[in-house]
Amino acid sequence: MQDPNEDTEWNDVLRAKGIIGPKQKEAEITEDQIQALMDDAIQRRTDLPQSEGQRDKKIDDMSLDELDELEDSEDEAVLEQYRQKRIAEMRATAEKARFGSVREISGQDYVSEVTKAGEGIWVVLHLYANGLPLCALLHHHMQQLAVRFPQTKFLRSVATTCIANFPEKNLPTIFIYHEGAMRKQFIGPVELRGEKLTVDELEFMLGQVGAVATEITEDPRPQIRDKLLAELEDKSSDFY
Repeated sequence: MQDPNEDTEWNDVLRAKGIIGPKQKEAEITEDQIQALMDDAIQRRTDLPQSEGQRDKKIDDMSLDELDELEDSEDEAVLEQYRQKRIAEMRATAEKARFGSVREISGQDYVSEVTKAGEGIWVVLHLYANGLPLCALLHHHMQQLAVRFPQTKFLRSVATTCIANFPEKNLPTIFIYHEGAMRKQFIGPVELRGEKLTVDELEFMLGQVGAVATEITEDPRPQIRDKLLAELEDKSSDFY
């Protein structure tokens, strides 16, 4: 059956003949009702701090001064929350970044500075002897890395003051500790790549252990030996 309220020409003819009654009007929503719905939605969605005199007021009933007061109080709360968060972040960073240089220690300081360095602390200890060029180069590189990674404790000590009769042929030596436990050691010129060692290579080597948060993920030194082996393998395959 056709809907008598449907707006069609046939229904218009039937209405003109009096066969069906006039079209029923749909319920209309007044502007006041729309405004009341909007007020209610805003009031339910808005959780603003209000003084005792404002509690029974709707937002639209507030004066400009009252609205400014609410906005200011909300802004101050947000800013204070952000300020406290930044202070906490800065304190945490400052606690971690408390080193920043290469410090000289003696054998008497070894326990307190190395094995009892503290929770979460990485220690890079350089054992050296005066007059060795590679020791001087390593110290120069460590000074740069200490500034770059202030969360890591960089130390150095004359080898014989920490370990009696330490062989000079094993210098320089690097011991790496984490929370007092030995994690890695590089002993002698060969393991420390000789006098062509670059600061990026040293950073990479320390980063592989975890002592510094480096972004260098690949060894900066060209892998000459691997290249020669690859060339020999290619020649062998060509021969066969």
